[in-house]
Amino acid sequence: MFQNFTPNAAPEVGGERLDMLRREIRKEELDGFLVPSADPWLGSGQGPADRRLAWMTGFTGSAGLLIVLGETAQLFVDGRYTVQAGLEADSNLFTVVSHDFDRIIACLAAGDDRGTARLIGYDPWLHSRSWIENLVEKITSLARNCCLCPCDNLVDRIWTDRPVRPRYPMRPYPVNRAGRSSWDKRNSIAEKLRVKGCRNALVTRPDSIAWLLNTRGSDIERTPVTLAFAVIGENGAVDLFMQEEVADESLKAHLGSEVTIHPPASLDGFLESLPGPVMVDPARTPDRLFRRVIDSGATVVRARDPIVLAKAVKNETELKGIEAAHRRDGIAFAEFLSWLADVPRDQTLSEIDLVRKLESCRRATGELKDIAFDTICGSGPNGAIIHYRVTESSNRRLNDNDVVVIDSGGQYEDGTTDITRTLVFGTPSEHVILAYTLVLKGMIAMSRLRWPGGGIAGCHIDAIARVPLWGSGMDYGHGTGHGVGAYLDVHEGPHAISRRSDVPLEAGMIVSNEPGFYRKNRFGIRIENLLAVRRWESGSAEREMLEFRTLTLAPLEHRLIDSSLLDRDEIEWLDSYHETVFETLSPHCTPKTAAWLDCACRKITRVEPAAI
Repeated sequence: MFQNFTPNAAPEVGGERLDMLRREIRKEELDGFLVPSADPWLGSGQGPADRRLAWMTGFTGSAGLLIVLGETAQLFVDGRYTVQAGLEADSNLFTVVSHDFDRIIACLAAGDDRGTARLIGYDPWLHSRSWIENLVEKITSLARNCCLCPCDNLVDRIWTDRPVRPRYPMRPYPVNRAGRSSWDKRNSIAEKLRVKGCRNALVTRPDSIAWLLNTRGSDIERTPVTLAFAVIGENGAVDLFMQEEVADESLKAHLGSEVTIHPPASLDGFLESLPGPVMVDPARTPDRLFRRVIDSGATVVRARDPIVLAKAVKNETELKGIEAAHRRDGIAFAEFLSWLADVPRDQTLSEIDLVRKLESCRRATGELKDIAFDTICGSGPNGAIIHYRVTESSNRRLNDNDVVVIDSGGQYEDGTTDITRTLVFGTPSEHVILAYTLVLKGMIAMSRLRWPGGGIAGCHIDAIARVPLWGSGMDYGHGTGHGVGAYLDVHEGPHAISRRSDVPLEAGMIVSNEPGFYRKNRFGIRIENLLAVRRWESGSAEREMLEFRTLTLAPLEHRLIDSSLLDRDEIEWLDSYHETVFETLSPHCTPKTAAWLDCACRKITRVEPAAI
């Protein structure tokens, strides 16, 4: 379904809301206030009740921070969203700034020479403990008169028609899908606590709770989780904090006697009397809850959520389910591409038409639970907006020679998919063909990679996908890949293929491979397959080696490939991939789509480069 959430539909509303927020700032005798795109669970997806940044600014991206200081309002966004923020937020009210921690510090420290203390308010539910600590440390060293003050959320005071958070049922997730019982998982995590000398661990990530308890939910759009907090003890027992009405008798039977449900309002008191040592992840725990554990007097052991790595390394049952989900999703995507190829050229299509048709193809499988995220379908200049979401107001008709980026995925009970393909209508320019081919070369290089096990992380290999682009002075402003859950979050940590990721890759992890290129106001290109990390079974290897296995099944756009830029190994990989796509999908497609696949998966004819 295309996104139609426009919290700031009327541009003039932004000024009114900014004025109201400034009045609340003055009322609290503060000098500024921080408005992040976050909820108390600090994930990448927020429900309507927690989209405060969007309500204030009109910017609908998943990551950003608004700093309101006196007469200034600066909107910090990363490279994925700079173009989008410039289009959605009123430039007369909000200054869009590239997200950089030093720039945030400089913004807060500006004007520190006035001689009086500068007080900046923040909602301690919406910022992690580690982020606040880092900010305080940097501000203290640079601006001795600037202080951060936890306070009530000032946006909530003025957002009078703010939606309420949903209360959908938490559902059991069958062990034949999960591959391990909740009892087994809880005991393995409890063993980790005992090894660390901890009596308890605070769990704040909804997907960690879903994995641990073998449950799923519907509290966040596109992500099948329930919004809850939990504490797991060294004996494997769990105290679960959520609305009790979302738990019916079948769920309580599934959870068993070692999982106790408490009302959310009792969490504060529970943490204040929690015996330590207590393991807490400062990067994913709201400052508010971290303070409660400290106030209890218990020893705090700062460590990453003990569940995230276990969740990221998929077991054999999960891997088989993920493979099945990708076969099913590949069939749906092939039916979509076949339909698109058969649309008469004189029939006008829009971005929304493509989004609706692709979702209908996935729903036709009879297995789709939800789409994995709001489909990105950007044509022409919209394709240059990395996380573009089409709305009724932004919807664009497809024109001759348009390049279209389609990034989409499905949530199935046996797995989560995420695929991007770049298509062309009409005749592409030489520059588009060059950029696409260089992106393809990077994608193939990552797909073919082998590396020693036991310490190679995403930061060590991210450049491999960029080298072909770098050689022509090109690059892209996002990571090369993110982790993906098993019928959970489509953006799953702790691993990634990114300059920032230092988590070693392990067999069983799922990661995306999605290099791209974006020419502002003209076009975008991205190619994305999901990969599974596996051991390289070879008798010639002198040590343990890992490699990727491609999960995504969909043909690449032949018309955008300059085969003279591909070497023979790259063509061999591409031909082999297309052969696998055809042999896997065609027996299960309609005859018309099978015939289309036969053509779309044809072998590449290499054109020798012209002699110099």
